[in-house]
Amino acid sequence: MKQSIHPDYRPVVFRDASADYAFLTRSTATSERTITWTDGNDYPVIDVEASSASHPFYTGHSKVLDTAGRVERFHRRYGKVAR
Repeated sequence: MKQSIHPDYRPVVFRDASADYAFLTRSTATSERTITWTDGNDYPVIDVEASSASHPFYTGHSKVLDTAGRVERFHRRYGKVAR
């Protein structure tokens, strides 16, 4: 492996705020924010939208998405196409 061309691979905490779930793993992702983990060390923290604790595939619970608001915003932005 060539030296000094690869990103730093270190422990990082990924946090899913919607499920109040966090896990420590190794990654090349970076963050300016840190969190104190249960072992007393500070690690960079990355907030994620979904994890295995909140994703419908893993939990078996479906989420209701605001698709009507998205469609209305699309029509306002690009106009409604007449067919």
